[in-house]
Amino acid sequence: MRFDPERLKQSAWQEGKEYLDSAGINDRYPRRSMPSGRVHPVFETVHRLREAYLRLGFEEVMNPVIVEERDIYRQFGKEALVVLDRCFYLAGLPHPNIGISDEKIAEMRDILEKDLTEDDVEIVRRIFHAYKKGEVEGDDLVYEIASKINVPDYRVVSMLDTVFPEFKELKPEPTRETLRSHMTSGWFITLRSLIEKHPLPINLFSVDRCFRREQREDATRLKTYFSASCVMLDEEVTIDDGKMISEALLRQFGFSDFRFRLDEKRSKYYIPDTQIEVFAHHPELLGSSTKYADGWVEIATFGIYSPIALANYDIPYTVMNLGLGVERLAMILYGATDLRELTFPQFYADIKLSDFDIARMIRVRSVPLSREGEKLVDAIVGVCIDKGNEESPCEYPAWEGNFFGKTKTVKVVVVEPEENTRLCGPAFMNEIIVHDGNIYGIPRIDRWKKIFDEGVSTGIRFIDAFAAQAAAQIEQATLAGEEECEVRIRIVKTHGDINIEIDPVAMNFLTGRKKKIDLRGPVFTTVRSWVL
Repeated sequence: MRFDPERLKQSAWQEGKEYLDSAGINDRYPRRSMPSGRVHPVFETVHRLREAYLRLGFEEVMNPVIVEERDIYRQFGKEALVVLDRCFYLAGLPHPNIGISDEKIAEMRDILEKDLTEDDVEIVRRIFHAYKKGEVEGDDLVYEIASKINVPDYRVVSMLDTVFPEFKELKPEPTRETLRSHMTSGWFITLRSLIEKHPLPINLFSVDRCFRREQREDATRLKTYFSASCVMLDEEVTIDDGKMISEALLRQFGFSDFRFRLDEKRSKYYIPDTQIEVFAHHPELLGSSTKYADGWVEIATFGIYSPIALANYDIPYTVMNLGLGVERLAMILYGATDLRELTFPQFYADIKLSDFDIARMIRVRSVPLSREGEKLVDAIVGVCIDKGNEESPCEYPAWEGNFFGKTKTVKVVVVEPEENTRLCGPAFMNEIIVHDGNIYGIPRIDRWKKIFDEGVSTGIRFIDAFAAQAAAQIEQATLAGEEECEVRIRIVKTHGDINIEIDPVAMNFLTGRKKKIDLRGPVFTTVRSWVL
């Protein structure tokens, strides 16, 4: 069965809530509502692969990320140049030899706004010398100078930028160190170090990042990716061991049948005819829109390391290595078709919001702060529901009390002074609901039954939002010492008119897809208050 991130999300939320409750944190910070978290598909797949390898009895290690160029030659021989073409070489900025002339001292005094003594200049000179020797790190240079001669950091930054152009003229100098382009580079180095420290057999795994200098990034390749790799070292290891581990590992992810085929690429660090491609069948791929609609996908590769490459590291045993791309597996588990969208959804993925997601992003804008204010909201809503259709002119008491236990007593009424109308307008009971990505403000009548049945209600009616606004304004007016306050709403034309705010994320989603925000209607309700 395909991995269900929502189920894990709810499970993680429940565990987190139980932890916060047991630690008493929720009691100390009651206003902070912790939302449920969301896993990243690649990192969740990394986590599941680690657990899968551990269940098979493998020991986890961290292989070197920075690999010397000479190690690539040891592993690939004459093909090393081709491999290195795909590697990132590391470079660093040199530490310049900085001199301090009389002219520069004068400039330093102007910028630092300090009459530098000979001792101050000597301190700066020593710090520059220590920086040149690597005894002072670049990110500590400004602090060291500022603290030693007692001047502000920002003036030292300005001094370095203006007086010493040597810093701006620095150019990176390449080294012979590369970023690991494939996990094999690290395995040779790790196994060499463990030969006399670890009893046989040695079964290790590592799920970590690799880097490859691709000409471009597209739906199937990135410049950085995760490799889930393992090695088995013993006096005798065969292709059958690779088949066994492949099947045992991948069955834990829902793959059922397996096919093994010789890999035509034939990497030099494998014994000829031992580099095997693993094809596996996953029922979730059947009938999909991808090129794997028949259910079969190439998912891993394994092989037996060449004795020649092993001899270059003084490894006298047989080694089987298996590896697979984590992102490739994650695409299958999550039904993704574009590697960029899966890995970096914040940059590439199109925003997707369900009706439920949009409904959660619709909220009442202004609300009262006090408990009394909350009671006032309920009172206003109650009067409008009970008396909303009464003919006018009319006036009905809603609430009487004070705010925060400090203000004078306030009386609040719902009123309609005009004749030949009603206490509330026809749209006061309209409810905000999301259906097919559209936002509607409609009444619960037969005409709109389908939208209510299929859509997601926010639970907010026009009168609820208006009552919250009225209570908030009355509360503020009373606290400000005002004797009277009147809050009135007439015809609603937009969501702002009815005290509703929609999250900008939802707004961008709706406008980009030309969806409706139809919150309109005559509410015509007035609330008055005065201090007794």
